[in-house]
Amino acid sequence: MCKNIRWMLSLFFGILLTSVAEGQEWTRFRGPNGQGISHATTIPAKWTESDFNWKVKLPAGGHGSPVVWKDKVFVTCEDPESPGGILLALDVRDGHTLWSTRYKLTAYQHHADNSLAVSTPVVDADRVYVLWQTSSEVILAALDHNGRPIWQRDLPGIYSRFGPGTSPALFDDIVVFTLEHWGSGPEGGKHQSSWMALDCKTGSTRWTIKRNNAEISYSTPCVYAPDGREPRLIFTSWAHGVTGIDPQTGQVTWEVPSALPARVVSSPVLADDLVIGTCGKGAAGLQLSAVRPGWPDNPARAAFVYKCTGKSAPYVPTPLAKDGLLFAFHDQGDVSCLNIADGRVLWSQKPGGKFYGSPIWVNGLLYCINRAGEVLVIKAAAAYELLATNPLGEKSQATPAITNGRMYLRTYSHLISIGDPSRPVNNRQ
Repeated sequence: MCKNIRWMLSLFFGILLTSVAEGQEWTRFRGPNGQGISHATTIPAKWTESDFNWKVKLPAGGHGSPVVWKDKVFVTCEDPESPGGILLALDVRDGHTLWSTRYKLTAYQHHADNSLAVSTPVVDADRVYVLWQTSSEVILAALDHNGRPIWQRDLPGIYSRFGPGTSPALFDDIVVFTLEHWGSGPEGGKHQSSWMALDCKTGSTRWTIKRNNAEISYSTPCVYAPDGREPRLIFTSWAHGVTGIDPQTGQVTWEVPSALPARVVSSPVLADDLVIGTCGKGAAGLQLSAVRPGWPDNPARAAFVYKCTGKSAPYVPTPLAKDGLLFAFHDQGDVSCLNIADGRVLWSQKPGGKFYGSPIWVNGLLYCINRAGEVLVIKAAAAYELLATNPLGEKSQATPAITNGRMYLRTYSHLISIGDPSRPVNNRQ
């Protein structure tokens, strides 16, 4: 009976993760469950700097995206005084800093586009969780909303050619993250890739899954909760393709291991009855893959369905699925609209700039920040229409957050709030 009750609670929570994307809080990278969907009606398509609620300078730079819970927005920065990172909490009303916590980190060589502050925090009603990763150490820390430390786990560093950059995710009472390594490591195979789940309250290990070493994945997992079936955590990686994990035990339920034949940076997307993942190398995407996920009672259902290559296959940006359409923002500037069912390209355009940030869907429009720091606004439709290009004044690699009628935009060293929750706008043209 207890097991059935726990399963029902987990199923409810999994469904809640999807539905809350339309609700109040923006809890993780690309919002609850990582799908980037908001039905806010108060975000304009076009604006000038005079329309900002506020714009504040952060203590240093970084690429992690903001997350929001009620009256606080959380964001990470590099520490300008010594190698390290800073977790900030800012007031959503005026952007002033409520508190900050510094973490000492070891300097290491990473890709020029990477940063010590590349991970996006994750937040729930009680705690905010922040992940710091270098080649020498991994720190996962939990703090309450007033900045008081609750627990901290210190783990060995990540071995990677370009530096780590994963973000944590929450499910029920666990915080989940990846510890993947490139190849065998510099010490002859002493680095073992794994996926981990820690107890949200105590930081104790709930489960660890040993994984193969390959190119590390920068993907943040999401939850797949098909009607009437137990939820599964979805991971994407080069080493294992697309994987469904039992969140209670950490056991692999199903896997399509050959689905992603290159490095994975984007996160999994739930697209109708499919899971979408992308991979690439160099500065471009290699393949967009659609997988039919398995079910707990039918793992053999998992199968590769189709692939797309070329400019419809992004590398770093995570695609977005809505209303039977899949929108892919390619690193080199192409934006494509695909039919989810078969991968057919409906349109492909270059609206301006190149992308590392991922799109979000807001009341029928796509918002995505290009690397030059311009917010492109495109109709989320089967016919292409660029509505606006809104400059933010500084480069950006982050993804917007939106909650309670306001959008939060992170450039390298600034955070911006826009949107009036008391004044709906008409973006229909």
